[in-house]
Amino acid sequence: MHRLVGLLLTVTVGLVLADSAIVTLALPEMLQELDASVAQVAWVLISYNLVLGALAVPAALRRVRAHPRALAAVGIAVFAGASAWCAAAPTIEVLIAARCVQALGGAFALVGALELLVARMGEQRGVAAWVTAGVVGTAAGPVAGGLLTEAISWQAIFIAQVPFAALAVPAALAVREPVPADGPAEDPDTAHRPVVGHNVTLGLLSAALTAALFLLVLLLVEGWRHSPAMAALTVSVIPVAALVAQPLARWLQPPPDVEVAVGCLLVAGGLVGLALPPSADLIWTVAPQALVGLGLGLSVDQLTYRAMEGRRPRARHAAWTISSRHLGVVVGLAILTPVFTADLLDAEEPATEAIASLVLDAPLQPQDKIELAQALGAELTGQRGQVPELSGAFASLEVAPEDRAAVDDLERDLDDQLDRAVSLAFRDSYLVGAGLALAAMLTVGAGAVVRTVRDRPRTGVAR
Repeated sequence: MHRLVGLLLTVTVGLVLADSAIVTLALPEMLQELDASVAQVAWVLISYNLVLGALAVPAALRRVRAHPRALAAVGIAVFAGASAWCAAAPTIEVLIAARCVQALGGAFALVGALELLVARMGEQRGVAAWVTAGVVGTAAGPVAGGLLTEAISWQAIFIAQVPFAALAVPAALAVREPVPADGPAEDPDTAHRPVVGHNVTLGLLSAALTAALFLLVLLLVEGWRHSPAMAALTVSVIPVAALVAQPLARWLQPPPDVEVAVGCLLVAGGLVGLALPPSADLIWTVAPQALVGLGLGLSVDQLTYRAMEGRRPRARHAAWTISSRHLGVVVGLAILTPVFTADLLDAEEPATEAIASLVLDAPLQPQDKIELAQALGAELTGQRGQVPELSGAFASLEVAPEDRAAVDDLERDLDDQLDRAVSLAFRDSYLVGAGLALAAMLTVGAGAVVRTVRDRPRTGVAR
């Protein structure tokens, strides 16, 4: 029972933080089923991160007046109820509203669960379980969401969370151990100040990771037209690498600043690798994703620990890290979405010209070329603003049996052309993400310099 309570609370923390990205692979299906626009569907992702980031600190302030057992139980219950509401949402507007309520419950659940894990496991192990659950949940969210969407539906993402969260409510109420006192720093006037440097780094890194956790799955599903299950399996490299990073860091034992800086550099290197694939083959994404996952595992948990280490009230400093991470995701989406949307529009004209050239050069009868060109033009016009699916134009084309091989070759060449155009359209966004990761690394260096100067013994000549 003792272990089960801790496990349920840890899983709940992972679920709440996984929800920041779990819907990514389900967005295309939501767009079709709820008859929504791309901008509306994007708010399914943005609204959750925005509300969670904005309400984490107020939830921690509420902790001063509420017992963490009640705070966690109410938060988890609201999260579970809102998850069920998300699954039943009939319109995109209702789904966005339910996501906001889900994030509200999640904010209280995270703050309360931290205190209960510390009460149940002790300070060091409780904080470690809370931080690790957050890292794994964030990295594994797209994988879980993609597999559930492919196997069942997008609603299954939310339904699957309900039983875990429902079981976590009595688990939270079952914790009877007293929460270790935060000491006199519970008084807001004597509380420690937030660690600005580590939280800024966390925010910048979260904005950079958005490129890997959001844009990559979009490229795989919408750009390269893989199924959500295949995309989920592909991006599973990131959580696996993140899990490998922690024992690797314990073995090498680098200084904390070095560990974080190397993590940021690996994330930047992975995003550059995603920006420059020689083809749309999935194999070219594996090594860059491994770098991103290792960087995530080395940096995010270390930054979270250091932003909380020895500071009181514990819950308030944990809340600052939550706000930094999720508002960082929102900033990342705000920066990256217009970039890749504009690049996709810019890619339409050269892609259309390349398609026309391939059709003209194809060894087909002139009448077949004219008919195919008209059908392709209709497909491109009808799917303007999206990555076009051209198979419909070929399905309606009737050619002589001896020309069928040439038609198949042409369709394959056109698909390759579209894959290259889409990959190129995502390049700038990945490079912007890499720039954000490098900016995060610079803040680590700047923070180390400031601490060195601040801690230097003062010397002078006595007057």
